Amino acid sequence: MNIILAGYNLDYETIRTMGEAHPELTSLTPETVSAAYARISRSPKPVNELRAIARTEVEKARQSNNNIVFEMGHSSIAEHAVFNIDVIGVSRLLVEEIEKFRLCSYTEKSQRYVLLSDDFVVPEEIRVVGMAERFAQLVRKQNAFYHELYDKLRPHVFARHPDLAANTKNQSLLEGWAKEDARYILSMATQTQLGMTVNARNLELVMRRMAAHPLAEANEYAEKLYDIVKPIAPSLIRYTKRTDYDARTGPDLTNKLASFLDLLPEMGKTSPKVSAVTLVHTTPEADDRILAAFIHTATRRSASDCLKTAAALSPDRKEEIFRTAFRHMQSHDAAPREMECVDLTYDLIVSASCFAQLKRHRMATLLSQDYDPTLGVTIPESIQEVGMVASFEDMIGRTEDFYRKLLTAAPVAAAYALTNAHRKRVLMKINARELYHIARLRADRHAQWDIRNLAKEMIAKARAVMPLTLLLATGKDDFAARRVEIYQD
Repeated sequence: MNIILAGYNLDYETIRTMGEAHPELTSLTPETVSAAYARISRSPKPVNELRAIARTEVEKARQSNNNIVFEMGHSSIAEHAVFNIDVIGVSRLLVEEIEKFRLCSYTEKSQRYVLLSDDFVVPEEIRVVGMAERFAQLVRKQNAFYHELYDKLRPHVFARHPDLAANTKNQSLLEGWAKEDARYILSMATQTQLGMTVNARNLELVMRRMAAHPLAEANEYAEKLYDIVKPIAPSLIRYTKRTDYDARTGPDLTNKLASFLDLLPEMGKTSPKVSAVTLVHTTPEADDRILAAFIHTATRRSASDCLKTAAALSPDRKEEIFRTAFRHMQSHDAAPREMECVDLTYDLIVSASCFAQLKRHRMATLLSQDYDPTLGVTIPESIQEVGMVASFEDMIGRTEDFYRKLLTAAPVAAAYALTNAHRKRVLMKINARELYHIARLRADRHAQWDIRNLAKEMIAKARAVMPLTLLLATGKDDFAARRVEIYQD
């Protein structure tokens, strides 16, 4: 066995400096790795030799990539070229669109740890209709109120948690709690930044989808991505333009559905709640399905035989098998892959603040509607405790007044004015294994309260229909106690 480090991430400024000092290195490109790996299946040479050849023959490597990726259709070759991209000065609304691409990696500026300034995006759509100044005035008022809230909440949080406040090491934690409650009044136009890691294949998809997006900010994002990566990897990035499939399918489908649904009676709306969790579908006989998967892994029986066997076992035997499966699990361990054989679908009503965290679970299928002020807003309890609810609701009222004006003048961009407190519906499909992951991270006491409440309600409703499958689905802080409860040790 021979394991060779083929490469690793280098800061671009380092690469540029190397190229200046050593002109022979100016042709450095991740395309050579892709070309070398593409040749593995057709050459008897060791892959490290193939890489060495590709580095000395960059144009041949590029031609090889063009042939293999685009002519022959082996697009996975482009996944070996990886980019690290700084995304600076974009809106929170655009970030929601950026992070829909699940095969990229993101780290976003936190609204818990960073006290935000007055930076925000004024969308081109709002400039065009002559409402930029009124929009800016509204956002500045929201931002000023954010700082007013933080000044009230910070001493309140410290007073509410004297044990934690006694240790100076907890200062940033307590200040973070105050910041994340104050942020509920911040708009979706608030500027943020993120680090993004993505391979060339998925980057091409990102650019194409963003080029077709109705938001001008998304179109600009696509153009700027193309400008920075095209010179570095021209042989791997080709199809980046807007397509009818990406641009027209959504609007066409919306219009077609509207024409049909107008013929149907109006259904009742869900009344606004702090959090709304509806478990709309689960895999039938979920516990038995997971049990059948365990049997399938441990034996040589067919899937149908495993399911029959699982169904025939007594309740005590079933529980014993699940206990065995979880016996050695610790709070940091992933649930067994067999848990992926069971699906759950939720209809959720979540605040923008909550969704900012929920969207990080990219293994889930998340289908979100536009933000809808008729669903009400989520107001942190701490804001009530410091006597700022009336002021908060007044700012929400001003926000929604302007939002309604934007719906007429620039409907595509209207959501920029809404706040982190505003809500939308999300259809979320996950498997039981991912629910365990969500439980560990989001049902834990260290999680932000909004998503923690959501996660706990999701787990409770799922456990009612698959109690054995979710035997140890809980936050990290409760895991040890629940383990003792189950195993008595």
